[in-house]
Amino acid sequence: MFELHASKVSNLKNDVLSGLTVALALVPEAVAFAFVAGVEPLVGLYAAFIVGLITAIFGGRPGMISGATGAMAVVMVSLVAIHGVEYLFATVVLTGIIQIMAGIFKLGKFIRLVPHPVMLGFVNGLAIVIFLAQLGQFKVTNAAGELEWMQGTPLFTMAGLILLTMAIIHFFPKLTKAVPSTLVAIVGVSLLVFAIGLDTKLVGDVASIAGGLPTFAIPQVPFSFETFKIILPFALVLAAIGLIESLLTLTLIDELTGTRGRSNKECIAQGAANTVTGFFGGMGGCAMIGQSMINVNSGGRGRASGITAALALLGFILFASGLIEAIPLAALVGVMFIVVIGTFEWSSLRILGKVPKADAFVIVLVSGVTVYSDLAVAVIVGVIVSALVFAWEHAKHIIVHRSVNEEGSTVYEVSGPIFFGSIANFLEQFTPEDDSDDVIVEFKNARVVDHSAIEAIDTLAERYLSRNKAMHLKHLNKECKELLHKADKLVELNIIEDPDYHIVSDKLA
Repeated sequence: MFELHASKVSNLKNDVLSGLTVALALVPEAVAFAFVAGVEPLVGLYAAFIVGLITAIFGGRPGMISGATGAMAVVMVSLVAIHGVEYLFATVVLTGIIQIMAGIFKLGKFIRLVPHPVMLGFVNGLAIVIFLAQLGQFKVTNAAGELEWMQGTPLFTMAGLILLTMAIIHFFPKLTKAVPSTLVAIVGVSLLVFAIGLDTKLVGDVASIAGGLPTFAIPQVPFSFETFKIILPFALVLAAIGLIESLLTLTLIDELTGTRGRSNKECIAQGAANTVTGFFGGMGGCAMIGQSMINVNSGGRGRASGITAALALLGFILFASGLIEAIPLAALVGVMFIVVIGTFEWSSLRILGKVPKADAFVIVLVSGVTVYSDLAVAVIVGVIVSALVFAWEHAKHIIVHRSVNEEGSTVYEVSGPIFFGSIANFLEQFTPEDDSDDVIVEFKNARVVDHSAIEAIDTLAERYLSRNKAMHLKHLNKECKELLHKADKLVELNIIEDPDYHIVSDKLA
């Protein structure tokens, strides 16, 4: 279950070192997202520990890192502001239960319905979000207590340390890959700042991360239907965002590692993690694409990497808060900038002019909505637009060939899918007034998809019957005959040759 690679010492070493690197990067992210949600830093850190540990052990994607995320934090703001943090804990518990149910009913498979352009848009949008989140570290508090952009020496110092961090991460692997370059960069830049005595922002300047073990507590909210009505809408949105981001990240890690994760198992693990987190004073979370990319790029592949990251984070909270608070924020910002560069699909910029315009539009649309709204909305919008484009394109594929046979009957041979998007084109290709008194419509190469298609066939039959012309419908399946009203007696059934497929219709559900 743990897939610790005990028989492969090098892999275990990579997992442990990579996990330590990820833990260092988790600290400022968890603190920042806690501030976004309007809660104490420890609420975010506890969430990163608990969610990270449970999903690392039981999740469906070894090597993927989970914790407190910005995508979920932005949804929590209004709930915490209006009702308080205890309602947030109750909401996180309900979120987890919803996610567990999604896994039990195997809804994770529907992530396969997300088209590739939507995936590209998701990745690019999230890279932009990660980049924008780092810009807040370039602000300082002035004498009036307001945030303003850095200027002068502090700005140049921070920019220099960020560039140094990025250079170490890029060039160190050319010397050796025995130690993750990200870990070397964080430790090296921290020692440089300490040795020279540079005046720059440290993790401790943002917030203290010292604390004790998380303790079990039932959320202090009234157990009533009114409470349920308050937390349910938030829980549904959080569950959707958490699962979409987790499963899309799972798909991305699958592509990077050439392996395949288990989406439904991941849904259950994410749900269990959030349920437990709610009872231990955490803000909940989901998979983190940035930290997952750091882990994979640092050599983390097994469950040991995620377990190490979670346990190391707890160790920082309990025993090493002073050391972690001494890390320059510039080093961690540099790490995240490398993540942004590695996450953004630069190839998508080159192919925008080569792919169909609809796909290019979807990529840009999903990226934009991810940045300005949230991930769940972006993916839903992308899937809907892609589905509409698919329907529009396939509506053009209905072809009706007209001919006259030896008996003088007019024969129409229909090819392609008949569904709500193609019925107008289907009906336009028939000319009842010009046809002979005997008409044959051949559906051997066609497929009736939905109830709209049935209604179109009924309409077609009515046009011919109103002109007192005989009509024969061949090679329709048995369900068509059951659903037809005006043309049911015109269907010529052939048990051997007639196709057998199902039509989307509530009448047969």
